[in-house]
Amino acid sequence: MAEEVDVVVIGMGPGGEHVAGELAGAGLAVVGVEAELVGGECPYWACVPSKMMIRAGNLLAEGRRVPGMAGSARVSADWAPVADRIRDEATDDWNDQAAADRFTGRGGRLVRGRGRLAGPGRVEVNGEVFRARHGIVLATGSRPQMPPVPGLDGVPYWTNRDAIAAKEPPGTLLVLGGGAIGVELAQVYARFGTGVTVVEALDDLIPAEEPEAGELLAGVLREEGLTVRTGARAAEVRHSGDAFTLVLEDGTELTGDQLLVATGRRVDLAAVGVDSVGLDPAARALRTDGQMLAAPGLWGVGDVTGHGAFTHVAMYEADIVIRAVLGDPGPDADYRALPRVTFTDPEVGAVGLTEKQARDKGLRVRTGLARVPSSARGWIHKAGNEGLVKLVEDADRGVLVGATTAGPTGGEVMYGLAVAVQAGVPVESLRHMIYAYPTFHRGVEDALRDLRT
Repeated sequence: MAEEVDVVVIGMGPGGEHVAGELAGAGLAVVGVEAELVGGECPYWACVPSKMMIRAGNLLAEGRRVPGMAGSARVSADWAPVADRIRDEATDDWNDQAAADRFTGRGGRLVRGRGRLAGPGRVEVNGEVFRARHGIVLATGSRPQMPPVPGLDGVPYWTNRDAIAAKEPPGTLLVLGGGAIGVELAQVYARFGTGVTVVEALDDLIPAEEPEAGELLAGVLREEGLTVRTGARAAEVRHSGDAFTLVLEDGTELTGDQLLVATGRRVDLAAVGVDSVGLDPAARALRTDGQMLAAPGLWGVGDVTGHGAFTHVAMYEADIVIRAVLGDPGPDADYRALPRVTFTDPEVGAVGLTEKQARDKGLRVRTGLARVPSSARGWIHKAGNEGLVKLVEDADRGVLVGATTAGPTGGEVMYGLAVAVQAGVPVESLRHMIYAYPTFHRGVEDALRDLRT
């Protein structure tokens, strides 16, 4: 016999936890299903602990910039405070009791296990079946995507989870994948004394972003002593004793004490039984409408929807689902101004479309580029001032459809441009704004002057 409840949420990551908690708080009978930790990847192995690591690495970098700017300084790196802070402050040593209590304290019921759809309105967990009167929310997140490199499945490589949980840095580290996760962790470990090599198969680092940003970041990492290999494909991985060997297609062999694989993430719809409700289990993501509905009585939230593996996307979609379940009117999901930040130094903020994406959509594009060191604030900042502002304009409509802001606090500088993209502020209006002097965001004015086809 199935137990009847109002809503079942499968996956209690940031988005799922938010939906489950709010609906339970609204008086619905809610079951939250989680196989690992309530809160998901973000607070335990991603956003929060990684930014603690990055903050520590940035402090070391700033200390090393003192000579020639403010006297002299001697910086000695120590990983122990970083590892301790992650265990004590971020993760409670990977214990989710506080998060679980937060949910149950609002009236929800937490079921530990792997939930699976068992037909319309039905979820099976550990042999127990729940029937949801109002509906089911699928928020099962994503998992690391392992590339088909011969030998990889037989070696003890790291994923982001291992890199976050490490109690001490390795002497040398090979990083396979130059996306956001790979470069963030690579730079952190290098700043704590690890010899790091980054290998990216595509021509630029952070390949989802503008090539100018990837080129800028590669240059900074090389100046900091990292080895960066772009346009380099892995052909084989070996592990012997305490060493990893990464063989590239050109025959080059790279060795390291540890191998971090950071080649993206994937969604597994087959594992959650979407075929039982008539959906394609082989799809790359759960297709939803503007109200996040994937099928009658089935909503999707977060990574599983394919709109970006970002906590802020999961939370945004969660709010839409909460309104939909409660019958409150609200706008459809709008991803035109989807923001993202790569938390390297320089920080890379981006919003909307890249130049290539805009051209691929058939837009008549104009772009403008300004370099942070050429701005007044960049010149004043001096050490650590690498950065740029790139704007992408739909020339026919006269509005921005994308922007990139790399540099000190690049993610914060991006905010104003995110508003411009979201609201469709005319470029002509942006040109006639007053930009505070001397700020990093004043570089936007320089990029506007540079707009050209």
